This record gives sequence, structure tokens and C-alpha cells, in this order.
Amino acid sequence: MLEAQNLTVGYDGDPVLTDVSLSAARGQFVGLVGPNGSGKSTLVRALSRVLPPLSGRALLDGADIYSMGARELARRVAVVSQDNTVAFDFAVRDVVLMGRAPHLSRFGIEGPRDYEIAEEAMMLTHTSVFADRPVTELSGGERQRCMIARALAQQPNVLLLDEPTAHLDVNNQIEILDLARRLTMERELATVVVLHDLNLASQYCDHLVLISLGAVVAEGMPQAVVTESLIRTAYGIDVQVRLHPTTGRPYLTLISRLPIAAPSTRQTKIHLICGAGTGARIMRHLRQLGFALSVGAVNVADTDQIEAETLDLPRVEEAPFSPISEETHRRNSAIARAADVVVVTGIPIGRGNLRNLEAAVRARGVGKRVVLIDDPPIAGRDFADGEATSLQRQVANAGAEVCRDEAEALALLERLP
Repeated sequence: MLEAQNLTVGYDGDPVLTDVSLSAARGQFVGLVGPNGSGKSTLVRALSRVLPPLSGRALLDGADIYSMGARELARRVAVVSQDNTVAFDFAVRDVVLMGRAPHLSRFGIEGPRDYEIAEEAMMLTHTSVFADRPVTELSGGERQRCMIARALAQQPNVLLLDEPTAHLDVNNQIEILDLARRLTMERELATVVVLHDLNLASQYCDHLVLISLGAVVAEGMPQAVVTESLIRTAYGIDVQVRLHPTTGRPYLTLISRLPIAAPSTRQTKIHLICGAGTGARIMRHLRQLGFALSVGAVNVADTDQIEAETLDLPRVEEAPFSPISEETHRRNSAIARAADVVVVTGIPIGRGNLRNLEAAVRARGVGKRVVLIDDPPIAGRDFADGEATSLQRQVANAGAEVCRDEAEALALLERLP
């Protein structure tokens, strides 16, 4: 077990965190959440023996980590920081092998067993396919998986992850957290992860520690921490908290402070099928032009859902990080068929949101005007084994208008009454 007992931590004698206590047992996934500057990363530094506490203790199985040797601690605690840049173009396999350093003698070199452990770590993290590529050529998500593989090669009991999803798109965020969660259970690791996204933290963590202004505001299961009153206390914002229909865990949506757009002045009703931020700009532009606009189906906390909520637009919502359900698809299709024009943005399409294209097919099938924004081209954003490409081709062959980019689509739409 990893424990912090009444830790006060700071820089140059000035406390950043005061009297913080927490624990993480084997097999437990503990999330540190809170506003920027609240001290989450500082706590990780203290727990990894980078920043000695001003007072209190950091313990590993009852022993003070600051009394352990660096090599001993590195065999038991692995850290994946938010900055995963590597200055030199080492091959991925060599980076992962660096995790074996704490287990080697002072002048020792890696042996067959070390290579075997590194290969196993790469297999677990799905990095074997690019083991011989320079790490500098990897994408953000691939490089993060490489760093987790290196940490696993240390064969630790404790895994500390400092914002492992920073700067990653939602697909990579879910992939990284799925991996970390699975490894925590399979290897019975005590994992502590710093996360900015409260919805991700709520869905993945067993236990949350909410930190604000250098102190623990609340801790416990997500249902006890992700509440409207506690989020208001810690972040100073108003949110709505609901329960995920599948997991039963809480998720939140922001209550925007921005002004609502002007009322509709045009006759044409437009239904915008979007997601992943592909519809936010066109949504606001069409609203400013005075169109009656609806949006769907969008996942709660998606950029487009937040924009639609900000503009107070009618919308069809799905729970965060969830595939479009049959009921959501039915409502989305009904609204699309009731509109005059259906606009489909350049959404990345996977099996979870394939039904958005099916809604466009249904709308075109009853004679509705459909505008497809094919930017980027569908082949590059089809993650449904060609089914998205097939559906888009089907609706295009049925008479949908295909625009090369958003500007071309807006020029077409602006001419509508």
C-alpha cells in the first residue's frame, strides 16, 4: 500500500499542499482531481521521492520512502509523467528496456530475462508493432503507451500517472485509461492517477481525492465526490450531475455563463449531426444567421454537446463515452426527419456513433435534403471497418449534396430562406 500521512509539501519552504492524507492499495485505481494549480502534480512528486515533504510522511508498505535507496524505490514505484518527450531517437524497444535499469548491477547489461520482460510489457501495451521505430516518430497516444510499457518493465507494485491523457484526443484518452485500469487489476498494482477530466475520473477510478487550494476537499467513491455542491466549492462553477445509465457512476455537464444566441428568424429548420468538435463553429455560425437549429446525437461533455448547450439548442444527447443507444438513435432520426435540411459534419465514425450516419440515410430516404461535409474525407475517419464509408456512399448516391469543406457547406446553407 502507498500512503500519504499528513503531508505538507511545497517549494522553497512555501507550502503548496497542507496536511494531505490518502492511500492506495493493490488493485485500486485512485484519482487525484482538482483545479489547475491545486497541487495534484506536486503530490505525485512527493510520493515519488522527487520533492521531500516539509512535514508528514510518504509510506510504501509502512516504510518511509525517503529512507529507501533510489534503486530499491525504482523497483517498486514507477512514474509516468505528463511530459513524455524523449530528446533522442531511441527505438521504442530500447526505451522500454530502460525500465530494467533498477534491476541491473552498477555496470550490468540487460540479459535474456530483461528482454523477455520488456517484450511482455510491449505486448501488454500493444507497442510491439512499432518496437523498432524511433520513439520520436510516434503519435502522442503511441508514445504514452511506450512510457507505460517502460514503467511496467520496472515490475513495480505502485504506478503513478501524472496526467497521462494530457494533449490526447478522446479515443487515445480512453485507450490509455482502459490500459491503465486493466493493468491495475491484472497485476494488482496500486495506481494513483492525476486527471483533469472529471467525467473520465468518475468512470475509471475506484476512489477520488478532490484537491483545491492545497487541501483535500473531499475523498471517496465517485458518487460521493462528483456532486454539484463539491464541484462548486472546488472549481467555482455550476454543473449538473447525472448518473450514467450503464455504469451508474456520476457524470457532469457545465451550466454555461455565456449569453444565448438571438432567436430564429429564418424558415429553414436545420438538424446538425456532428461530434468531437466538428460542429461547434458551424453551429454557432448558423445560429447567428438566424436558422432554427437542432443537434444530435452528441455525447454529454463532448465539445459539440457543450456548444449546443451553451446556445440552448434542442439536442439529442447520449451519456459520456457511450455508444448511441437504440432509443437515442430513434429520437435523433425523428428530429432529422422533421427538419428541412440535415447537415452531417466530418465526424470520426466508429461503431459507437455509426448510427449518426444511419440517421442521415433515413432522413434522405424520406426526401429530406442532406448536406455532407466530407472534410477530412471519409476514408481517413472511418474506424468502423468500412461501414461508415459504405453508409456515406449510400446517402450520397441517394442524392445528398457532398461539400469538400465547411466553407463550401456554409455558402450553400446561407442561401436558404
